[in-house]
Amino acid sequence: MLFPSFSYQEQAAKLHRLSTVSCSSLFLIHPVLVFFRINRNNFLLEVQAEGQSNWFLVCHENWDVSLGMQICRWLGHARLTHHKGVNLTDVKLNTTQEFAQILPNWKRNIKDKWQMSRCPSGRIVALKCSECGSKAPQTMERKDPSPGHWPWQVTLYHEANHFCAGSMVSEEWIVTAAHCQACSGFLFHSRLSGWVAFAGLEDHTSVKEQVEAAVEKAVPHPNYSSRSPDYDIAMLKLKEPLRFSDTVGAVCLPQYHQDIPSGSTCWISTPLLQGTGLPVTLLSTQKCNSSCRMAGELSPRMLCAHYLDGNTEACKAKWGGPLVCLLEHVWRLVGIGSQRTGCKEPEQPGVYTEVAEFLDWIHHDVFGLLQLQGSYVYRAL
Repeated sequence: MLFPSFSYQEQAAKLHRLSTVSCSSLFLIHPVLVFFRINRNNFLLEVQAEGQSNWFLVCHENWDVSLGMQICRWLGHARLTHHKGVNLTDVKLNTTQEFAQILPNWKRNIKDKWQMSRCPSGRIVALKCSECGSKAPQTMERKDPSPGHWPWQVTLYHEANHFCAGSMVSEEWIVTAAHCQACSGFLFHSRLSGWVAFAGLEDHTSVKEQVEAAVEKAVPHPNYSSRSPDYDIAMLKLKEPLRFSDTVGAVCLPQYHQDIPSGSTCWISTPLLQGTGLPVTLLSTQKCNSSCRMAGELSPRMLCAHYLDGNTEACKAKWGGPLVCLLEHVWRLVGIGSQRTGCKEPEQPGVYTEVAEFLDWIHHDVFGLLQLQGSYVYRAL
């Protein structure tokens, strides 16, 4: 194991066996879409050019930690945790395995980042990102759950009053709905004393048994207005990072350009549902906009989901709460409970903020990740 001191359960977005490849100049076609993945068995970073079936291991020459940070976030993780150069002699590879090398000037001219190589240094890149989305419920049946069924689930309180929900995406950042200010006003107040987040909460009546953290900063999306359900997203920063455990953890963000087809079954959760969650079906924008409830008002930054059984328990899904989908064995935060989330009408869809539309804002404006310019388009696979 390349990182022996960590029990890392990263599931790569798609796992493939190492392929034999022929050398070519595929990475110098402009523009080109590049895919990344981290092999969960050995943590080796792999890269692929659009339209090609072959995956290349990445040479350690010219490797830079900032590139590792970007790749982790493109894959839906909050941050990079470890990286290292691995000797080729320490890894069992196919004799025809090929490699991609990062060129020295990639920061100035990102379009020329990659070239074919045999890795002169004899080392390749291994990468470990922050853990997320790996503590899935062991069962979806409605029965008494154990703590940790939805470890990213957060409830927000002000002076013992429960007013909103949210999702942990790292040890110190929570994603919630910007419209929570409508019932609390806290998002636009400079003073946040009295605002507390509880994590690992399966039942909102058992607050004293859960992990508590004070909110230090709130960052609503700059385009949000209380007059519209659009751009309904906010990030909350905790004063002190939470310590993750079996019952407290992060959900993965969506990957860039990840396609989740309509008709997919996903889940909503809240402590008001006693931790069990409810299944929902994602609806297409066209179908949702044709409903009487939306009547064409669904923006590109919103999505709809239909409660499978029309159960009015869905009314308990709190504002700001998570809509998560299990994608390639990883739970990802697809939506945020909106102020227009429907429930009482069995034929009417629930409305959510689509998290994938805000990845640039989260990574660059909130997390502070620098965005590199160039003709390369990066996409996690």
